[in-house]
Amino acid sequence: MTAASGIDALVHSIEAYVSAMATNFTNSNALEATKLVFRYLERSWKEGANDPIAREKMHYAATIAGMAFANSFLGLCHSMAHKLGATFNVPHGVANALLIRQVIKYNAVDCPKKQYKFPNAKSKYAQIADELGLGGKNDDEKVELLISAIDKLMKAVNLPNSIKDFGVTEAEFNEKLDHMVELAFDDQ
Repeated sequence: MTAASGIDALVHSIEAYVSAMATNFTNSNALEATKLVFRYLERSWKEGANDPIAREKMHYAATIAGMAFANSFLGLCHSMAHKLGATFNVPHGVANALLIRQVIKYNAVDCPKKQYKFPNAKSKYAQIADELGLGGKNDDEKVELLISAIDKLMKAVNLPNSIKDFGVTEAEFNEKLDHMVELAFDDQ
């Protein structure tokens, strides 16, 4: 529960920050929530009630991430995670964890498929990497370092690495894929 809800808070904050509807009011909460999750989720997961500070900081992270996304909306990851979870009984936070790295790769392009006034997801992911002190010389490197940091955090809290690792076979997934895509497309 701690791992899944903690990663869900992280995805809330990341999606809120890169949202086309993000503002100065949502960005500060999203960045702070992201930093808190990276700093305290593993401690909260490992120590539980023995580390009330880590638990408290994770509560703050979840709350301010919620404040951020309530005002900037979520993105593709949550849309797909809702359908993956409902179709294969994957807990919501785990479904988000399984998808966020691929969504970041998909969104972090110079010319996005969906036309906005300006493409900025890649630079926003890079800004998150900067806030976390991950390094990198350019936006592409920073995005890769962010994805690696998420991988590392997922492993630290014992989350599965893929949908297959969760127990969904490729055949089962492919059988339901078209239906999930239709539903995800209609998800706000």
